[in-house]
Amino acid sequence: MNKKVAFKEYNYTQGELFPQNISDWIPENHLVRIVDKIIESIDITPIIESYPGGGCSSFHPKMMLKVLIYAYCEKIYSVRKIEKALQENINFIWISGRQLPDFRTINRFRKRLKKSIKRIFFRVIRFLIKNKIIDFSNYFLDGTKLEANANKYSFVWKKSTQRYKTRLLEKINTLFESIDKINEKEDEIQNIKKKLKDKSIKSEDLKELKSIIDESLKLENDKELKKIAKSLENNYVPRLEKYEEYEKLLDGRNSFSKTDTDATFMRMKDDHMMNGQLKAAYNVQIGTQNQFILNYSIHQETTDTTTLIPHLEELKEDFGIMPENVVADSGYGSEENYEYLEEEKINGYVKYNTFRIEDTNRFKKDIFKKENFGYDSELNEYICPNGKRLKYKYSKNPKTANGYETKTEIYACEECQECPFKSQCTKSQSNRSIQVNHRLDNLRMNAKKLLKSEKGIELRRKRGVEVESVFGHIKWNRDFNRFMLRGIENVSLEWGLLSIAHNMRKVWSLLFLFCVFISFCKVISDRKRRAAF
Repeated sequence: MNKKVAFKEYNYTQGELFPQNISDWIPENHLVRIVDKIIESIDITPIIESYPGGGCSSFHPKMMLKVLIYAYCEKIYSVRKIEKALQENINFIWISGRQLPDFRTINRFRKRLKKSIKRIFFRVIRFLIKNKIIDFSNYFLDGTKLEANANKYSFVWKKSTQRYKTRLLEKINTLFESIDKINEKEDEIQNIKKKLKDKSIKSEDLKELKSIIDESLKLENDKELKKIAKSLENNYVPRLEKYEEYEKLLDGRNSFSKTDTDATFMRMKDDHMMNGQLKAAYNVQIGTQNQFILNYSIHQETTDTTTLIPHLEELKEDFGIMPENVVADSGYGSEENYEYLEEEKINGYVKYNTFRIEDTNRFKKDIFKKENFGYDSELNEYICPNGKRLKYKYSKNPKTANGYETKTEIYACEECQECPFKSQCTKSQSNRSIQVNHRLDNLRMNAKKLLKSEKGIELRRKRGVEVESVFGHIKWNRDFNRFMLRGIENVSLEWGLLSIAHNMRKVWSLLFLFCVFISFCKVISDRKRRAAF
């Protein structure tokens, strides 16, 4: 006999006398509640101050900030997708208070955050410090190259710009051979010629030359001068203006992208290519502790060496706190960086390029390396494996990209011709010479003592799972391996929102683990109680 099938009543058109509260549908330990509580606890005055006032009422910035950060927590980076989520996702509906800003409003608000996002980020950091989640004792620093929102074939190279500009100046030089007919303005033309010779000529000078020719043409109609004037107007002046604009945009860099002029072409890591591919990108630097992002900065330089000081200076200026210990890899091990950490009284657990190989047998047994040469401090001379002396010759003072001046001393041997070890010692046809930076060597010795200490070994072990795991989580778990916005200000804004979202997810994960631990303890205590009976 078949039993009667029973179904629960289903009538989605029926109204409710007492509608349910949306908050009842969201678990107490949900991520959206963490975002809500943290944003409610911080001061958002910097955002409010950015509003001009007047006009119709705006959506409350606290609500907009919550929506934006929660969207980044949920891997939603498009303003159109955020708009859709506000209509369909119950978590977004709850945190927005059922308000429905459109994608244009969300985008305008995101742009408004450009100047205040760093201050909001540090207010979240202060919340974490207040709740004893972080303490700034250890600061793990590292960087990664993140692709810009730019066409990879839109590159402009510094060397190419200089080469094309030089060729253009050579062509301009030939014009002056045909302008000898103008006698009235000879002094002005000679000044322009002098600038051309000194390679200091600018597009404004060419415009002045054209105006001189135009005045001459009013008095005498000359076909050759007309041709020159036309070439200046349609060819030489626009091209020189373009190269001047390129040089201004380069501003010390080797390249930039036409579609995002703030982005620099960098060699990206690629599993399919040995050396990686050149792409327009930004150098993102972050400092972490317990995998929380404590600070971030966006740079246009391809190397990490020049980024440490600006990164920490920004932290000092904006936040007013400097870490007790800084831990970084060999990419940051320069004289300038070591000296800066020493001046700021920060323990620099920073490797240098030969740190890993100095303790290997191969390095120690290589008697021809300058590090293994003997040194006579009284005579300021180095002694080679054959007992010959390398005497001081001269010094040079190169400057880094940041303007820091170093001192390198050159030592050379005068008796290498008859030496039986010469082929092993040097490939040079002349005598063996070495370059030594005594100040850098002393700083490296101090860094080595810290790195070899018990605390240094512990921090070096942690470094690999600190910053790298944060970058890995953001790039692969959060699906953020390419910036969506263009320009260094917008990119910094985007990474700031991402960093705040990352920290909130970390708080949520700690809370979730704590809840699991409490539940586990309750289960154990219940079992013990039952066993006692």
